[in-house]
Amino acid sequence: MSKLEIKDLKVTVETEDGPKDILKGVTLTINSNETHAIMGPNGSGKSTLAYSIAGHPKYTITGGEVLLDGENLLDMSVDERAKAGLFLAMQYPVEVPGVSVANFLRTAKTAIDGEAPKLRTWIKDVNGALEKMNLDPAFSQRSVNEGFSGGEKKRSEIAQLDLLDPKVAVLDEIDSGLDIDALKVVSDGINRFAERDDKGVLLITHYTRILRYVKPDYIHVFVNGRVAETGGSELGEELEANGYDRFLKASV
Repeated sequence: MSKLEIKDLKVTVETEDGPKDILKGVTLTINSNETHAIMGPNGSGKSTLAYSIAGHPKYTITGGEVLLDGENLLDMSVDERAKAGLFLAMQYPVEVPGVSVANFLRTAKTAIDGEAPKLRTWIKDVNGALEKMNLDPAFSQRSVNEGFSGGEKKRSEIAQLDLLDPKVAVLDEIDSGLDIDALKVVSDGINRFAERDDKGVLLITHYTRILRYVKPDYIHVFVNGRVAETGGSELGEELEANGYDRFLKASV
């Protein structure tokens, strides 16, 4: 059973005026077979949470712990966190010119598992993962994210999730920039992953529309660097109807 525990996490970022507090004590637990959605307005710290968990050097941890199966991720390098079972799908996936999707995926899988996948079965696995995301097998020969549409980038991220098979997936605004067809394909991929044994999903989003297809067990409203409220589907319905006004007023 996998468990991601975020305990009183505090994070700052350097600005022209000095360090600025972004996360102000975030506590959250994602157990196996749970999907959690974090929703909040722009600037509330949602993406900071994702990148801090993953180990982005821009962010300075000033307090708290992030435990994956009892091991403190904050003591690990970025690659060690991935090997421990953490996956981050980025809001803005970066381009890697000259590195094919196929080579990137095989290198990543080798690094995480400690041994290279068998080539014959790996090609079949890659093509299958791409097909499930409505991507042609020839897609694997393109450079990572170079010239990809927004939908191709996000579908490629979910194909990576499928193949790398982490314990916990942190998906940072995976729905941004998607049309309705691509949103359904991406949502199906998330649901397939979440249905595997002992997997956890932390889904970060601005909008409730993805929650029509990915049904979270818990919804957390994130405001001013903190979890302001936690609930179920009824909380998503309130946000759809009324937005974040109630939570923003309470945080002042």
